[in-house]
Order: sequence, then C-alpha cells, then structure tokens
Amino acid sequence: MARWEPVLDQVMRERAPRLLAYARLLTGDSAEAEDVLQDALVRSFSRGRRFPDADRAEAYVRRAIPSVFIDRLRSRRSREAAQERLARAAEQVDREPDAAAALDVRAALATLPPRERACIVLRFYDDLTVPQIAHELRLAEGTVKRYLSDASARLAEVLRTEVSWEPVETVPVGASARGGR
Repeated sequence: MARWEPVLDQVMRERAPRLLAYARLLTGDSAEAEDVLQDALVRSFSRGRRFPDADRAEAYVRRAIPSVFIDRLRSRRSREAAQERLARAAEQVDREPDAAAALDVRAALATLPPRERACIVLRFYDDLTVPQIAHELRLAEGTVKRYLSDASARLAEVLRTEVSWEPVETVPVGASARGGR
C-alpha cells in the first residue's frame, strides 16, 4: 500500500461529507459536486504528494475544489463555444452552393497529424496569431510555424490549390513598437 493511501482512506471516510458540501456550495448541483470532489481528490493525490495527516490533505483538497470547479466551467464553456461555432459553420455550409468544397476541406484536415490540424484550425478558424497558438498549445512559436507550414503544404497538395498562412509580425517582449530591442 502506498504511503498516501491511508491518508486518502481517512479523508474519504471522515472528511468526504464536508468536502462534498463545500463543492455543492460552488456547483449548486449534487452530481456536479461529486464530480468536482472526485477531480480534486485525483488532482491532490495523483502526483505522489505526501500528506503527513488527514487535516493537511483535507485542506489541500479543499483548496483544489474551487480550481477544479473553475477549470470545469472553462472547459464546458470552451466546448459549448466550439459547438456553437461548428453549428454556425454547418449552417453556413448548408446555405453555400459549394458545400462539397467545405466537405473537401474537412476531409483534407482529417489527413493532417493532430498537432498540425490543431495549428491550422486555430490559425484559420479561430483567427489566432502564432504566439497565441503557441500559448494555447504550449508549443514554441517556431514549432507552430513549422506545423503551419507543413500543414499548408499538405493541404495544398490534397486540395490542389495554394494554401498559405502569413505570420503576424510580433514585437518581442521588452522591445518598442518602433523596432528597437
């Protein structure tokens, strides 16, 4: 048995009702509160943290609950926004006379490796800049540029047209807008 398991067992036996009530205050929903508590427990105990006692473990889980709640809300909102954009795009495709071209683009995107596809979609669909894509995907800007270039070449080949992305000129941190470093 791992060192953290007895502490987790004690927290679940003795402290779970209080932690669940706390999560319920945030969520307003019992089922959602259970999910939030579960995620907070996983977040707290899955990284090999060692808690000397149940009091400290409970305090850590209690601090994790609001973060988990906010992360879940952000994720849900992001997912809902993406679904709305997809629905709007589908409506637009239905209204466009050349719906077959849109289907060709979707099929072409499906041929790309996941990271290249993500970069292309973020660049052209979400209209993000290279630095924003790098931040969003936690990649280096040069890596994003390479993915965009490779993906554009593949898409051009598959679609038999020229696909180009134009990097947005950025000012390095600490440099003035007039070009000084």
